[in-house]
This record gives sequence, C-alpha cells and structure tokens, in this order.
Amino acid sequence: MASETEAEAQQPTFTVDELAARAGVTVRTIRFYGTRGLLPPPVIGPRRVGHYGPAHLSRLALIEELQHQGMTLAAIERYLEQLPPDLSAQDLAVHRALVATWAPDSPEDMPREELERRAGRTLTDEDLDRLAAMDVLARKADGGQGDGGQGNGGEDDGGKAAETFRVDPGLLRLGVQLLDVPIPHETILASRTVLVEHTRSAAQELTRLFRDEVWGPYRERESDPEHVAAMKSLSAHMQPLVVQALVTAFQRSLKEELRAAFRAD
Repeated sequence: MASETEAEAQQPTFTVDELAARAGVTVRTIRFYGTRGLLPPPVIGPRRVGHYGPAHLSRLALIEELQHQGMTLAAIERYLEQLPPDLSAQDLAVHRALVATWAPDSPEDMPREELERRAGRTLTDEDLDRLAAMDVLARKADGGQGDGGQGNGGEDDGGKAAETFRVDPGLLRLGVQLLDVPIPHETILASRTVLVEHTRSAAQELTRLFRDEVWGPYRERESDPEHVAAMKSLSAHMQPLVVQALVTAFQRSLKEELRAAFRAD
C-alpha cells in the first residue's frame, strides 16, 4: 500500500491562481500568508512556476475556519506552529472539522453563480447531485421562479429557470474536493447511510449512559435548581469533548482498517 506522502505526490497540483480560485481567496492573500509562514512555500517547477498541493488547500481552509472563530493572525500563527510539520491534507481536513464543530456555519441560500464562485469551479448537474448526496447542499423547491423581472430571477442565459440552493458553507470545500475522487454516486449514498446510522446509534448510547449513570443519580441527590442548571451546563460543555473523541477514534480506526484492507501481499 502506498504511503500518504506517495499518494499526495500523485494528486494534481495547482498554480497560485488555481489555488486561489479553489480556496475562495485572492492571490495576494496566498502570498501574504506565505510571507507570514502560515503557508509552506510551493514546489518550484519548470519556468519557475510555483506548484501547490492538496495540503496547501486544506491549510487555507483551516486558516479560514480559525479566522471565523475570531482568532487574529498572530494567534493563528501560534496555533499552526504547534501542529506537526508533516500533516497530510487529510489530517488537516480532520483538524479543521474539529475546529468547525464548536461553531457550525448556518446554511446559506445562494444562486448557482454564487455557489460556483464559492466552489472555485463550474459545477455540472452530476456534481450538484453528488454534493446533495453528501448533504453539502439542497435544491430550493421554488428555484428562482417568480421573480423574472428582478436580476437573474426568472431565467438565466440558457433559458433555464435560475436555481437557488441551500448550502452548508462548512462542508462545501470538502465536498468539492471529493468531487474529484472516483466514487460512484450510489457509493456516496450508501456511505452516508452507514455514517448516519452508526453516529445516531453512538449518540443514543452515549446519551443513555450520561442520563442513567450521571444525570439520574445526581437528580436523586440534588434538588437545588442551581445545581440542576450546573449539571445541564456540564452536559453542554461535554459535547465538544465527545465529538473530538469520536472523530479521533474514528480516524484511527479507519486508518487501521484501510491499512489492513489494502496491505500489499
């Protein structure tokens, strides 16, 4: 089985313009992050053209998420300095998912043009179906119909009714990256079903344990409303810890299963 480093080396690279488009930032921002040490330097190829890889894209997504959480550039620098220097794009994506868990983005409604601008690429109808299967977006029932006289409301240049989508900004970049992975649409749907069923089962079991082993005995001993409120606050603060434990355990288990399944003979 190829190592993660070898696998990344086989993935497509981007010029600075392509990276900026995919990340939804400007070229100037990428170069600024490079001078601040937030982004590793690109690999210089023929004609002195810099080439960026998936890890750069994942790191940009992590920086954006940290900024969304209200961190300053100086704080982000300190944060990134604590990360291992050899983190893969997949590791960075998991790291960003953990950060984003504490303050998930609210869904946004946007037309197809804005969706493609955020995605950094043109999206085919098949792409949209795959993103919908991953719960990245959902087509709005009304589309853009009914506002034919306002902006791009009624129809677009191709004569089709303008489409509007409800998009999860936190999942969009990851979903777009998965579009380039050769996975059949049916497999995505099946994977989503497996994840939803097992995570719901884990959530129900953890809730039962907390209710029976912690909350129930506490209620029997304490009748003070302030103490009850404190216990409810504790349960809320436990949520990010439980999420991090679940993601970490799943990541380790998945790596072990993949190594076992694809180990070279």
